Amino acid sequence: MHNVEESQVIAALRTVMEPDLKKDLVSLDMIRDIHIDERNRVSFSVVLTTPACPMKNQIRQACIDAVRTYVPLADEIEVHMTAKVTSSCGHHQDEEDRPLKKVKNIIAVASGKGGVGKSTFAVNLAVSLAASGAKVGLIDADLYGPSIPTMFGLYDAKPEVVNKNLVPVEKYGVKLMSIGFLIETDTAVIWRGPMASSAIKQFITEVEWGELDYLIFDLPPGTGDIQLTLVQTIPLTGAVIVTTPQDVALADVSKAVSMFRKVHVPILGLVENMSYYELPDGTKDYIFGKAGGEKFARAQGIAFLGSIPIGREVREGGDSGKPFVLTDPGSVSSTALSGSAREVARQISIANACCSNEPS
Repeated sequence: MHNVEESQVIAALRTVMEPDLKKDLVSLDMIRDIHIDERNRVSFSVVLTTPACPMKNQIRQACIDAVRTYVPLADEIEVHMTAKVTSSCGHHQDEEDRPLKKVKNIIAVASGKGGVGKSTFAVNLAVSLAASGAKVGLIDADLYGPSIPTMFGLYDAKPEVVNKNLVPVEKYGVKLMSIGFLIETDTAVIWRGPMASSAIKQFITEVEWGELDYLIFDLPPGTGDIQLTLVQTIPLTGAVIVTTPQDVALADVSKAVSMFRKVHVPILGLVENMSYYELPDGTKDYIFGKAGGEKFARAQGIAFLGSIPIGREVREGGDSGKPFVLTDPGSVSSTALSGSAREVARQISIANACCSNEPS
């Protein structure tokens, strides 16, 4: 009986291309732990750039097909899909001086105006990434209207203090920090720009975040002091823009896009929220207009991360403190948002591959 050689398996897998990076899996150092037993059963691991990879099944099947085609003696083929999240290129600059050294990617979720569901998206994005197996943190940077405590059902939570640093509150696998944990619920935050900027810096430098694959900032609407403080304090992997389809929202979105471009923050993509409402008979009511966000993204040369419909479960999830991607995963809204979360992870991997010398 002829034996399958490891070199044959490697040669077969060199024909499998990573769909986004346009290089083969072997060259990208994504193939590990090749094992061939005495019965010519082949197993190996594929190390993806994110556990939320939207093409995980496609890559797995391509590997199986390649080995079957080029190594006909292989009896059984077992592929283990694992992941190691890549770091953004900005994190390799001034390594000794920068904060958040153990955080691989920092993402700003932003909008041009309020009321577009930005915080709802940020919460469910964080929960979706955590559910995929990633280590995730979320900072509620909207100091004047913190909503993260309510959306996670943490009304009375208070972070511990260890060695003079705050320890994030954790729920649904996400580490959390919000001004809402530090003040009374009915207390208004009346701070001028410098005070707000100082608070954001404290959330960055005086919180024990530990090792994270993704740290998400839920920014306040607009293009003010907090946004500028963030981009000046830490190297951002990129920004995700949230909008609704109507023109009045898109007019403000263009300002947010312009701001991030001026401060050289990559825009990972745009999400169109509240795209439509699905009626009981299955038809769609485009309450705020149709495909405005998608058209805007195309015109601006920005990746379109998906359309998320509005539904009762979205509102109920925010009010109950139970993110709807967890409580109603089969709904149209949850399926769409989970898809957008995978697209965010995908865009981060593409951006990191363009400017990092680390193996993917």
